[in-house]
Amino acid sequence: MAKILTLTLNPALDITISLDRLRPGAVNRSQAQHSHAAGKGLNVAQVLADLGHSVTVGGFLGLDNLAPFEALIAWRGFVDCFVRVPGETRSNIKLVEADGQVTDINGPGPQVDEAARDALLQRLAEVAPGHDAVVVAGSLPRGISPEWLRELLLMLKSQGLKVALDSSGEALRAGLEAAPWLVKPNTEELGEVLGQPVLDAAGQRVATQRLLASGVEHVVVSQGEQGVTWFAAGLALHAQPSKVRIASTVGAGDSLVAGMVHGLLQAEAPAATLRRATAIAAQAVTQVGFGIQDREQLARLEAAVHLAEQQEEGC
Repeated sequence: MAKILTLTLNPALDITISLDRLRPGAVNRSQAQHSHAAGKGLNVAQVLADLGHSVTVGGFLGLDNLAPFEALIAWRGFVDCFVRVPGETRSNIKLVEADGQVTDINGPGPQVDEAARDALLQRLAEVAPGHDAVVVAGSLPRGISPEWLRELLLMLKSQGLKVALDSSGEALRAGLEAAPWLVKPNTEELGEVLGQPVLDAAGQRVATQRLLASGVEHVVVSQGEQGVTWFAAGLALHAQPSKVRIASTVGAGDSLVAGMVHGLLQAEAPAATLRRATAIAAQAVTQVGFGIQDREQLARLEAAVHLAEQQEEGC
């Protein structure tokens, strides 16, 4: 298996509250509540660990609420490359309704100063070499600019790592300038960063061809219940998962990224890679929490994924 680094620059303590239906402006009574040390890179790391990889985790953590994050790192056996900064790691509240709809209330996170930025760069210069790939995922905390992210990705590439990026908005736009190995936008994020609507399969193809021409090797476009389409040189493959009962959509995209990185690093056939990654993402929405929790269920979901080559317009 591979040695993989994941970076979560803006991690979060996810507080997931389940309720029948959200009634704005009224008293709502929850049915269940769960707290998880999370953040997109940490979520990816948990799935990669379940797939058998050796994982190093890094980014920035607030000193005032370290316990749940350090407990997760110790439990999972991750190599800890996080830089501690003053303040609290943010809390994100996820209000999950019975029909699967999720309302997010995301906190701002701590302020990251120049000393902390330099400390992470120094730590990565020492630790990153020797890893096979790095997954940089999530939003940017206060004090981290999109331009700094772009330079971080270029540095990691210069160290010989395959760089996978999963972000949005200005962070994704700046990150694309570093031509990552893999990116995973959804259709809305793809249209936003390219300045053109992505409304159908033809629009996806046009948009992703721009990214492939810029040096990105793999573009994985997630579309929720409508499935996933993977574009690479000579490849446009769509995967449609079976319908599942939704417990929470939190972590589905992170699970997809982990599955894709796993299959690509194992040099598996494209169909096998996308089928498993799609199944892992489908399983993620059936549970609260992160990681592969039921291998038998995953096998059933994998067998039910439908694959089809996306054809050129008019073919």
